[in-house]
Amino acid sequence: MPHGRYSLHDPHDHTPLGEEHFQCAPGPSGWRYVAQRTSPSGDHAGSVDLTLDELGRPLRVELHAASWQVKGAALDGVTWVRTDPTGEHATEGNVGAHAFTGASPAFLVAISRLLRLEPGAGAVRVRLVAFTDPVLAPLTLDQSWALRGRAGHTTDTGPLVVDEYEVSELDTGEVRTVHIAGDVVLAAPGIELEDLESPPSSFAARPLQHPL
Repeated sequence: MPHGRYSLHDPHDHTPLGEEHFQCAPGPSGWRYVAQRTSPSGDHAGSVDLTLDELGRPLRVELHAASWQVKGAALDGVTWVRTDPTGEHATEGNVGAHAFTGASPAFLVAISRLLRLEPGAGAVRVRLVAFTDPVLAPLTLDQSWALRGRAGHTTDTGPLVVDEYEVSELDTGEVRTVHIAGDVVLAAPGIELEDLESPPSSFAARPLQHPL
């Protein structure tokens, strides 16, 4: 069960945004990731709880930030409830999208698991609902994902397979590179893996059973 710490920063000006202390593991139903987020000063800043099914779809997501809360799941696309700080004005949302995304590295792992790309297979377009900081406002966006390379590395704990993804934001044209090993993000714009106390977990190989 990997557990460790990511540092988060603005990918453009490198302003520190805090840290995410996480643990994650595959299980009989899929994969679960839980994390606590802290601000640059070390104060508690929120939490992430994401569970995927065996096909990579979000069975449940629960986010907390700045007194806001979001709960969602894959239902008729994706469906969620966002609750304001007072708890008096909850709003519901539903979009014909494939999955959720946001600032947490967990979402990069989740999307890679959903797509299950192979090197040289070409880019795949995916529609997502992003919950943006600092108040978890929902935003529908489209990305293009391509697996540009897969490399094996020898480590003290055994072989490590690293996938290199090219992720394009289709509304802005911004392109970024994301490196993922199993269920851990090794590096991505705005994300650095600072500490990992056990090796990444490997997902069981299963063929993709649902079209995007």
